[in-house]
Amino acid sequence: MSPTNAEVFAHAQAVIPGGVSSPVRAYGSVGGTPPFVASARGAYVTDVEGRQYVDLVGSWGPALLGHAHPEVVAAVQEAAARGLSFGAPTTTEVELVDAIRYRVPAAELVRLVSTGTEATMTALRLARGYTGRDLVVKFAGCYHGHVDALLAQAGSGVATLALPGSAGVSSAVAAETIVLPYNDVDAVRDAFAQHGPRIAAVITEAAPANMGVVPPAPGFNAELRALTHEHGALLIQDEVLTGFRVGYSGWWGLEGLREGWSPDLFTFGKVVGGGLPVAAVGGRRDVMRQLAPLGPVYQAGTLSGNPVATAAGLATLRLADADVYRHLDETAARLRESVTKALANAGVPHALQWAGSLFSVAFGDDVAEHGVRDYADVQGSEHWRYAPFFHALLDAGVSAPPSAFEAWFVSAAHDDEALARIEDALPAAAQAAAEATPPA
Repeated sequence: MSPTNAEVFAHAQAVIPGGVSSPVRAYGSVGGTPPFVASARGAYVTDVEGRQYVDLVGSWGPALLGHAHPEVVAAVQEAAARGLSFGAPTTTEVELVDAIRYRVPAAELVRLVSTGTEATMTALRLARGYTGRDLVVKFAGCYHGHVDALLAQAGSGVATLALPGSAGVSSAVAAETIVLPYNDVDAVRDAFAQHGPRIAAVITEAAPANMGVVPPAPGFNAELRALTHEHGALLIQDEVLTGFRVGYSGWWGLEGLREGWSPDLFTFGKVVGGGLPVAAVGGRRDVMRQLAPLGPVYQAGTLSGNPVATAAGLATLRLADADVYRHLDETAARLRESVTKALANAGVPHALQWAGSLFSVAFGDDVAEHGVRDYADVQGSEHWRYAPFFHALLDAGVSAPPSAFEAWFVSAAHDDEALARIEDALPAAAQAAAEATPPA
């Protein structure tokens, strides 16, 4: 007899801190017992009890094509049969880098790592090494992995747990980070006016999706490019989440490529690994050449460029063509309309935020009237309505992100049947949000 989710969770809590290997999975924001996934295919995941859910988490981004795409699985199996890890260069990693550079030619040189956190950590070190400066500007609500210097007012799991930062980050490290409100160009100008000669870089999510989805105001990223260039700092555009997810060339392809500007450094992850641990940092040739063995900025990793992981990423990028991105955009647009209609019919004031195919919902009169422009707006929303909304969806067999501070993900495998199941579940979920009451 198979164990229940509750039984597995109880065992996990006895041997793993919180019972999970990444905090948001513990359902601390929404309450209840997380389903333990036993398998996934296409647009669906199945838990240990045998219950199937339409999946709107998508492994937090990588499942662009849907789970267990046959061609990606075949590429992984073929690579695994040749060996799991060599600690040596392989042709597959070079091919993956070529594919990244083809889509984002502004990434003139690319270094592969294993996680998005490693990519942003490397980008920061590289920016400091290149400029000889120490300070970094980040924006409240933007999450760049669990790098010490970037956990101040981060989104994602930090927002979910209502933590302002993290224990274990020294005051000296925190003092090297300037946290500004997102979408506030004047605040960035003021920071450069006060600290310009000491600022090594400005790092920003290309289109933030870790405080819910909060798209950049028109011209905001371009102004960051102009200000950093003017003051001799680097612009790091974090596309760990948006890269190759919101379009063929990521958010840069939707904005920077069209407007004629590029950041100095990119970070990529999620989709670039196709579900296995691959991430990358890339950018200007002269900056990237500062990395060892060419330059003095050290970075290394035994599993960087792992042959099995790069095979998954390469297969995913090769399959992700224009038809895939068209389907993602159309699917996301249909779901956004369905969510909005259900909430409006239930009388729930809300804002539906989106960037490409990524979207999220925020509740409350203020956000309904003004939208969400920054982390303060997100924190001021009625996010206590999300838990009953989420659980009503889960009870109906729809797995949405277990936090109001995360993006919703669709995939190329979400067909009419999957979308209809979500749409059938939305009215009851909207009613649950309408009947929610704020915590005492």
